[in-house]
This record gives sequence, structure tokens and C-alpha cells, in this order.
Amino acid sequence: MTNKRKISILGSTGSIGTQALEVIEKLKDKFEIIALSGGSNVELLRQQAEKFKPKYVCIGKDTNQKIRIEGVEVLYGTQGLEQICSNKENDIILVAVSGKIGLRPTLTAIENGIDIALANKETLVMAGDIVMARAKAAGVNIIPVDSEHCAIHQCIKDISQVEKLIITASGGPFLKKSFEDMKNATVSQALAHPRWNMGRKITVDSATLMNKGLEIIEAHHLFNMPYDKIDVVVHPQSIVHSAIEYVDGSVVAQIGLPSMHIPIQYAITYPERFEGIKSKSFSFSQIARLDFEKPDYEKFPSLNLAYSAGKTGGSATVCLNAANEEAVFAFLDGKIKLYDIYKITQTMLQNHNIIKSPTIDEIFAIDEEVRLKTRELI
Repeated sequence: MTNKRKISILGSTGSIGTQALEVIEKLKDKFEIIALSGGSNVELLRQQAEKFKPKYVCIGKDTNQKIRIEGVEVLYGTQGLEQICSNKENDIILVAVSGKIGLRPTLTAIENGIDIALANKETLVMAGDIVMARAKAAGVNIIPVDSEHCAIHQCIKDISQVEKLIITASGGPFLKKSFEDMKNATVSQALAHPRWNMGRKITVDSATLMNKGLEIIEAHHLFNMPYDKIDVVVHPQSIVHSAIEYVDGSVVAQIGLPSMHIPIQYAITYPERFEGIKSKSFSFSQIARLDFEKPDYEKFPSLNLAYSAGKTGGSATVCLNAANEEAVFAFLDGKIKLYDIYKITQTMLQNHNIIKSPTIDEIFAIDEEVRLKTRELI
């Protein structure tokens, strides 16, 4: 990386975005920031812009707040995100916004030949077939930021020689709890993740293992791997981030301390590596032991629901994502119990009329329809 890599960060005020800026600050001679975008945390976005001096900032959510930053052009809403992703100055764009808002900007960046560091699940869960086909046609790299998919990406040399993907799961806060304890869990209990510090929605998904189900769908699209060749194994220490098995029986795993700085840095510097943020050097002897077990599909039925939706394909995964998200929001608002998230998502899938190859416009229409019906059901 001789010249500075030019990067924009969509979602710079969120968990992934703020950690990405920490990585870039450590590697400031390697990067030039073109644009930053944030949601409702306008004050943090202002502070980031004053520190990192991008050319543009975008306030992504509808807000009456206006900001002025000397030397920075301020953009607003989805139009602003589209403008950032149309800017061919960018070498890479980190898509770290949460929700469906990440899909159209990602497609815009692909159309403009800009590589993507992808930390937005909905982009592939909702429209993986379309996104990956367009990326391939445009010669655009999509480098996953999720620790599991990043691990698999690092392990693969030749995908044609890979027999199976093995995605690890921490098991979340209810791994050792009874099914009854989990059914009656409070919001604070569901948010008490033992290993990772994440946003509220993704933390609840980790508690139900739906997060792992969404990652299965993502892995299917990222690596063009059949669902029957994607396994999940529970690994409470979160040291083995994922693994692959080759056709000859060799298993290659990527391991490391549970820190998102490492996969973020890998994605935005790929294919090069640099010394970056390390909390400490990895030590096998200090880790001492690594445990693995099969997921309990009766206790965590959302995992099977995701497998089923993925295999069905088409708009089933759009329905899965929208219904689950609305149910999670209802749980966080105290309207339903944790186990109701699964029951509501299952009901919505059972009543959904599948469209096999939806267009992008149809995907957004289906998403809105499912959300409305899910809220009515709740």
C-alpha cells in the first residue's frame, strides 16, 4: 500500500464505525478519509469530522439538526449516502450502517467499481443473489467484516477445494441456562453478552442464535456454498472465529483474541497486513482450553428457521429478516417475551407467499409489507 487508500465509512458513529476510525488512526499514514456518515448522533459525527477532516459528512437519518464544519460539505439522507457511494475517489467503502439502509448504497458503490468492506448483514440476507452477481460482473471485491466471515475469508485459498464451512458461535448469555430461564428472560439478561460488546438488536439476535442464522445466509452468498455444507458449532471462548474443511479432510481455522479491530483492519487493508491495534499478543498457554459443542436446536429454534428460509430462497430471507427485526424491537420495548421472537418470525414465514427472484424494488416492498403485518400480529 504505497499511496494512501481512500475510504468512506457509512455508519461511522456506530460500534463498527467508531472502531474502524480507531484502526485508521493507528494507520493514519495508510488512509485518507473521503466521507463519514452517521445516524442520529450528530454531535459525535461532528467530533469525528473535526478530527479526521473528511471531504464530506452525511447525516443519514431524518433530523432537523444541521451542522457546519469548516472545509466539509454536509450531505443528508439516503441521497447523501448515494452521493458518497458514487464518488469514484473512493478505493473502498466500509458499509457499517445497520438495517436495510445499507443495501442501495452498497449497490451504488458496486456500480461505480468501488470495493466494499461489508459489515451490514441485511445487504446479503435480503438481496445476496443480486449483490454478489453485480459485484462479480463489476469485478468488485466484497470483503466481510463480521469476525466469522472474515475468518473464513482468511482461511480460503481455493474455494473449489473447500468441502465445508464451520461457523463458530459463542452461545450467548443463555448457553448454560435452562429453556424456561431463557423463555422468561428480561431485556437486561438478553443484552448481557459474555464476549462481545455490540448494538442492542444484534445482541438480542446473539441471545436467540438468530444472529448465527443470518450469518449462515451471508456465508452462503459470500462463498457460494450450499447450506448443507455450512455447519455451526458452539465455542464459548470465541477464540476460534470460524474454520473450513478441505476436500482432503484438512481443517484450517482462524484464531485470535475476541476483538473487532482485527477483522475491521483486515477488511479495509486487504490484501495487505500491517501491525495495528492489539490488546496483547495471543498466547495459547494463557487460553489453556477451547470447548466446542453442537447447538441445541430445540432451545434455539431460530437457527433452524434461518436454515429453512435460506434453503427456500427468494423472498423468504427478506421475510425472515424483517419479521425477526420487528419482533426484536418489540421485545426491547417490553411488549413480548424473548421466545415470542421465534414464534412471531415463524408465523410470518408460514404465511408468506414466496417470490423466487424478487427485484430490488420488490425486496423493499416485501420488507415494508412484512414489517407492517408483523407489527399488527404483535
